[in-house]
Amino acid sequence: MTDVTGDAVTPSGPFAARDVLHTLFHSDQGGHEQVVLCQDRASGLKAVIALHDTALGPALGGTRFYPYASEADAVADAMNLARGMSYKNALAGLDHGGGKAVIIGDPAVLKSEALLLAYGRFVASLGGRYVTACDVGTYVADMDVVARECRWTTGRSPEHGGAGDSSVLTAYGVFQGMRASAQHLWGDPTLRGRKVGVAGVGKVGHHLVGHLLADGAEVVVTDVRPESVRRVTDRHPEVSVAADTDTLIRLEGLDIYAPCALGGALDDDTVPVLTAKVVCGAANNQLAHPGVEKDLADRGILYAPDYVVNAGGVIQVADELHGFDFDRCKAKASNIFDTTLSIFARAKADGIPPAAAADRIAEQRMAEARSGR
Repeated sequence: MTDVTGDAVTPSGPFAARDVLHTLFHSDQGGHEQVVLCQDRASGLKAVIALHDTALGPALGGTRFYPYASEADAVADAMNLARGMSYKNALAGLDHGGGKAVIIGDPAVLKSEALLLAYGRFVASLGGRYVTACDVGTYVADMDVVARECRWTTGRSPEHGGAGDSSVLTAYGVFQGMRASAQHLWGDPTLRGRKVGVAGVGKVGHHLVGHLLADGAEVVVTDVRPESVRRVTDRHPEVSVAADTDTLIRLEGLDIYAPCALGGALDDDTVPVLTAKVVCGAANNQLAHPGVEKDLADRGILYAPDYVVNAGGVIQVADELHGFDFDRCKAKASNIFDTTLSIFARAKADGIPPAAAADRIAEQRMAEARSGR
């Protein structure tokens, strides 16, 4: 699953690295069913596989390959991401629980066929409780290698029975979330004439730019990687470029801000200076800590929960398990528009921020599944 663009990642969420083992056994924040530490000395593999909840079915989530500062950071990130996948899969209407894996190290240095095969053996050892796919630092070609050792692998190439790059539908789903946000706030689902700032134009972000331009939006982009920006501006010369994210979020007249790179993009420093009226982007774990969703609401900024709008990719890889059909997947991803609107309506009815409303709906579906076991 391609949840973010492939730009730099900062572990974020409720699980701090310093107390990760303590958090693991606290159901109010953790509640994870299983966390597996994997090591293959011959290939240099060090990995963490976290399964948060399998009430709805086998855990489904991608494999992140990233040079974490410490093993504790890697465990914390895997747990945060796995929990997010439980909620994402629940609200996407999938019969899958939440899981995530991280491989520790710089993929440009450490990634090898032997390492990916070793990783595949560890995933296979879980007997189908975890289904893996792509994420930051891993690609379709990598999943083709992993699949040689593990049949519970999605995100493979069409040549190897897979659906290929899931970033296409991830971007499409975020676009649907933006349309729903526009409908809710301005009474019209079109983005025509709206200024949209996209932070991160890697795997997902550059597809999102295409959807926005086709709908008539004015687009401004930024990315820490100059080559990613050049790819967009070479194809779409009408796109403007901001020097950095700090500049982008302060732009006068910005209607929508789309974080499509870093986790924790919404924090105590960014929210007070954000000029946009809507936040809707592809990045995971955008809220740096509990309470940020209220800060956004207090400023009158509509937040489309990240795990709701970026579910297009996981919808695609889940479909791959049953014989991939792109049109069927796109139709399911189109439902993100209605799901997002229903969350805004629930938030208004309950007097709570949209992030809290989304959590309640997801938790209710998981609870009903557990009670029906």
